[in-house]
Amino acid sequence: MFLSANGTLAAATVLLPQGRAAAAEPPRTGRARRVEFSMPSLSFGDAGRQNSLGRLYEAALTGLIGINTVYATPAVYDRAGLVDYPPGTFVRAGGGYPSPQRWTRDAAVNAWNAASLLGPMVGANTLWAVIDRQEHDGLIVQQDNQWWDQVVWVVAAWNHYAITGDRDFLADAYQASANTLAARKARNFNTDFGLFAGPSFMNDGIAGYPSPPWADGIGSSFVLDYPHADELMCLSTNCLYYGALTALAGIADQMGRSAEAGRHRSDAQALRQAINRHLWRENPGSYGYLIHGGDSHAGELDPSQEGAGLAFAVLFGVADARRTRLLLNNAHWQPRGIVNVWPHFPRFSDDRPGRHNVIVWPMVHSMFGHAAAAGGRTDLFERAVTELASLVGASDDNFYELYNSLTGAVDGGWQTGNDSRWTSQPDQAWSASGYLRMIYSGLFGLTFTPEQVSISPTLPRSWGDVGLYGVPYRDATLDITLTGAGNRIRSCTVDGHPGRPTIPATATGHHTVHIALKT
Repeated sequence: MFLSANGTLAAATVLLPQGRAAAAEPPRTGRARRVEFSMPSLSFGDAGRQNSLGRLYEAALTGLIGINTVYATPAVYDRAGLVDYPPGTFVRAGGGYPSPQRWTRDAAVNAWNAASLLGPMVGANTLWAVIDRQEHDGLIVQQDNQWWDQVVWVVAAWNHYAITGDRDFLADAYQASANTLAARKARNFNTDFGLFAGPSFMNDGIAGYPSPPWADGIGSSFVLDYPHADELMCLSTNCLYYGALTALAGIADQMGRSAEAGRHRSDAQALRQAINRHLWRENPGSYGYLIHGGDSHAGELDPSQEGAGLAFAVLFGVADARRTRLLLNNAHWQPRGIVNVWPHFPRFSDDRPGRHNVIVWPMVHSMFGHAAAAGGRTDLFERAVTELASLVGASDDNFYELYNSLTGAVDGGWQTGNDSRWTSQPDQAWSASGYLRMIYSGLFGLTFTPEQVSISPTLPRSWGDVGLYGVPYRDATLDITLTGAGNRIRSCTVDGHPGRPTIPATATGHHTVHIALKT
């Protein structure tokens, strides 16, 4: 347990499992990082908010660190020889799955959401756990049959470097990122549309797709078992490719490879233009979900709303200010949150929701909540945070895999429409880290670059004053307090002196930041 006797979070150190010799894998020289997790405390001036949002914050830390940070068996998780032992720990996907859980999407999202900030060594281990070392071509994200998941690793790796400034990590991350993107461009880029082909970010299950590609009689839950599913061009996946290309350009700049950075940036801008040309729908002012490949609807745009795709369009800057305003205004919310894909495909219904269709995955919902804050919608951000806190609070503070979008009940949904109801697994790491993302990146607006961390908060009026204490940032520790309400800064002091809401990467020691906000 990571809660002290009085219910507050205590500092934690990651330990090896009992009985495992620390010398089983010697530490690598030149890769020293903090072993312990830092667990910043969140304090609301309003007792009711502390008992709801603050309590769930503590539950999220426990879920990510106390439950899902586990030992990385070297033969399984250290195929690239980059995982640090000790501590030899990484963040797994969740408590309800069998091992091994060597899954790129989960690893990258958990590092990106919170693990790289709270425990840099464990965040790095989580990223390295899904990297392979090729015999001749060096490092690459594992080349499994869910290739569309691979590029989110590049985004998470750039975020990890921006937080930590770890140059050793950066050199290896550049090799893995460049090799991965080169492989994907060679095999999955559709030159006719200027878009990348493959299923959508969240939807490895066929429940997340219309017909076609779904077809009655196949019966499989896996999307690639359906004809032409590999040729789909989806909003979320292409936004992630844009984010990955932009990240790779940033890594190349840091490595002194300016010509390569320019090429990556040029590819990113061409992709952004293609996304906005082919997937944007001026009426109703939002993005469509996917463009069909070689099936009977070849070249047609499916108009469904994809929650993760809309979030990524905002967070990566694919959507400009006007498109961001429109899509946030027009986004459909179910009674209990943002769903994976709206509306129901014909084979599903309110009584039998599709597992990847009209159902709330907290990770997707949290990404949208962060996007709402980034897009200036304090009201939607408040709705996202309080709704997720309500869902998890009603399930005994356990961050489950997915929830019914009408009732809020823990609900695994249906996959093919003809199968049995699936289970929603407990102790889901990215559900917990998604809540942490909304606190760190949404409420407090922590935004990292190689040079600094900036603070751009979004504070709903009804929440009152709030503070985040003990935030780790390289060789510094930050205490941040917010007063007022809104997302515009009225005043800021750093260590008691008027200043900008930024802390340079060279800062050391303890620093206090106080920000007064206005609407």
